[in-house]
Amino acid sequence: MSSTVSIGGPSPAIDRLPVGGLLALAMAGFITIMTEVMPAGLLPQMGGSLGVSDAVAGQLVTTYAAGSLVTAIPLMTLTQSLPRRLLLLIAIIGFAALNAVTAMSSSLSVTLVARFLAGACGGLVWALLTGYAARMAPSRLAGRAIALTGIGAPLAFSLGVPAGTFIGTLIGWRLAFGLMSVVALLLAGWILAVLPDFAGRRGDQRLALRPILTLPGIRPILAVMGLFVVAHNLLYTYIAPFLVLSGLAERVDVVLLCFGLAGLAGLWVVGALIDRRLRLMVLGNLVLFGACAVALGLWSTSPVVVLAVTAVWGMVAGGIPTLFQTASVQAAGEAADVAQALFVTVWNSAVAVAGLAGGALLGSLGATVLPWAMACLLALAWLTAWLARSSSFPKPPAI
Repeated sequence: MSSTVSIGGPSPAIDRLPVGGLLALAMAGFITIMTEVMPAGLLPQMGGSLGVSDAVAGQLVTTYAAGSLVTAIPLMTLTQSLPRRLLLLIAIIGFAALNAVTAMSSSLSVTLVARFLAGACGGLVWALLTGYAARMAPSRLAGRAIALTGIGAPLAFSLGVPAGTFIGTLIGWRLAFGLMSVVALLLAGWILAVLPDFAGRRGDQRLALRPILTLPGIRPILAVMGLFVVAHNLLYTYIAPFLVLSGLAERVDVVLLCFGLAGLAGLWVVGALIDRRLRLMVLGNLVLFGACAVALGLWSTSPVVVLAVTAVWGMVAGGIPTLFQTASVQAAGEAADVAQALFVTVWNSAVAVAGLAGGALLGSLGATVLPWAMACLLALAWLTAWLARSSSFPKPPAI
């Protein structure tokens, strides 16, 4: 199996980005994130309606993540023969149906099952989006296409989730989830109208997981990405108790808004440079993120420094996932879909590890230690990326 297969569109006559199709893919990412995290802003309403505490209601988010973690690799492996557009439509229509079930359910058990299955749909979407975007675009613009597709996630975090929380508080959480079902159905129509279809693999074309893991470059990319995600979520998950140190605990919403808006700027920068400077941007962003961690460790009691550094951190966090996704698509070639399922699994595993490790550090040593733990992980990530200069994060060819 070769890892040098072109990931972009094969026709030299098409030398521009298919913006309409890429925005449809971005909207799929937006709906995925909204479905995943909207309960976090509506826990009191959902818990009261279902007759459970906020802590129990919080498992609605955990169950979704578990659905993505457990099913992403098996589902992508088993569905390789299906046409890619059909598989994406199944996942989007699944969101519509499962959000409707969530909206109508009065049983915690039924709601948890719906959330788990929605997580499985989310794992499918994330596994499909990057490879789909790369195949739609000319080869030289594949990274930019992936960046445009990736805009759905930071938009959901910075604007969608606060808006969903406001709407859910205003008209009720059930109607908010019902509205998400309607949006998913509209997106399904958009996908049918603008996305090209790509055939699945049949017979001896089907790809096994182990050979993909042995492709040059895949494991270092997953290792660097996993270290980054653990470092990021060590603090992001526990940002509220960390902000107590600087007196910003009552302004978590403002801090996260700055983080999200800066993330959009970071993604724009990545989209502009990724096809020419991928390696430089990976190494540079890891250095910048490490500097943010050190600054937060040194000046954790200064509200001005914390707010400014959080904005820089947001720029890094907004763009660097696209760098990892593009690197993995380039390394995997024709195996991009299954490689992205690995990406989804490692990402969600790292989120879970960060939650457990961050909670343990917070409980035993306090919030001040979190930035320093981040800095150590990021130093290891940078060293791994720097050493992986042949096939994972290669140097650009000499012109």
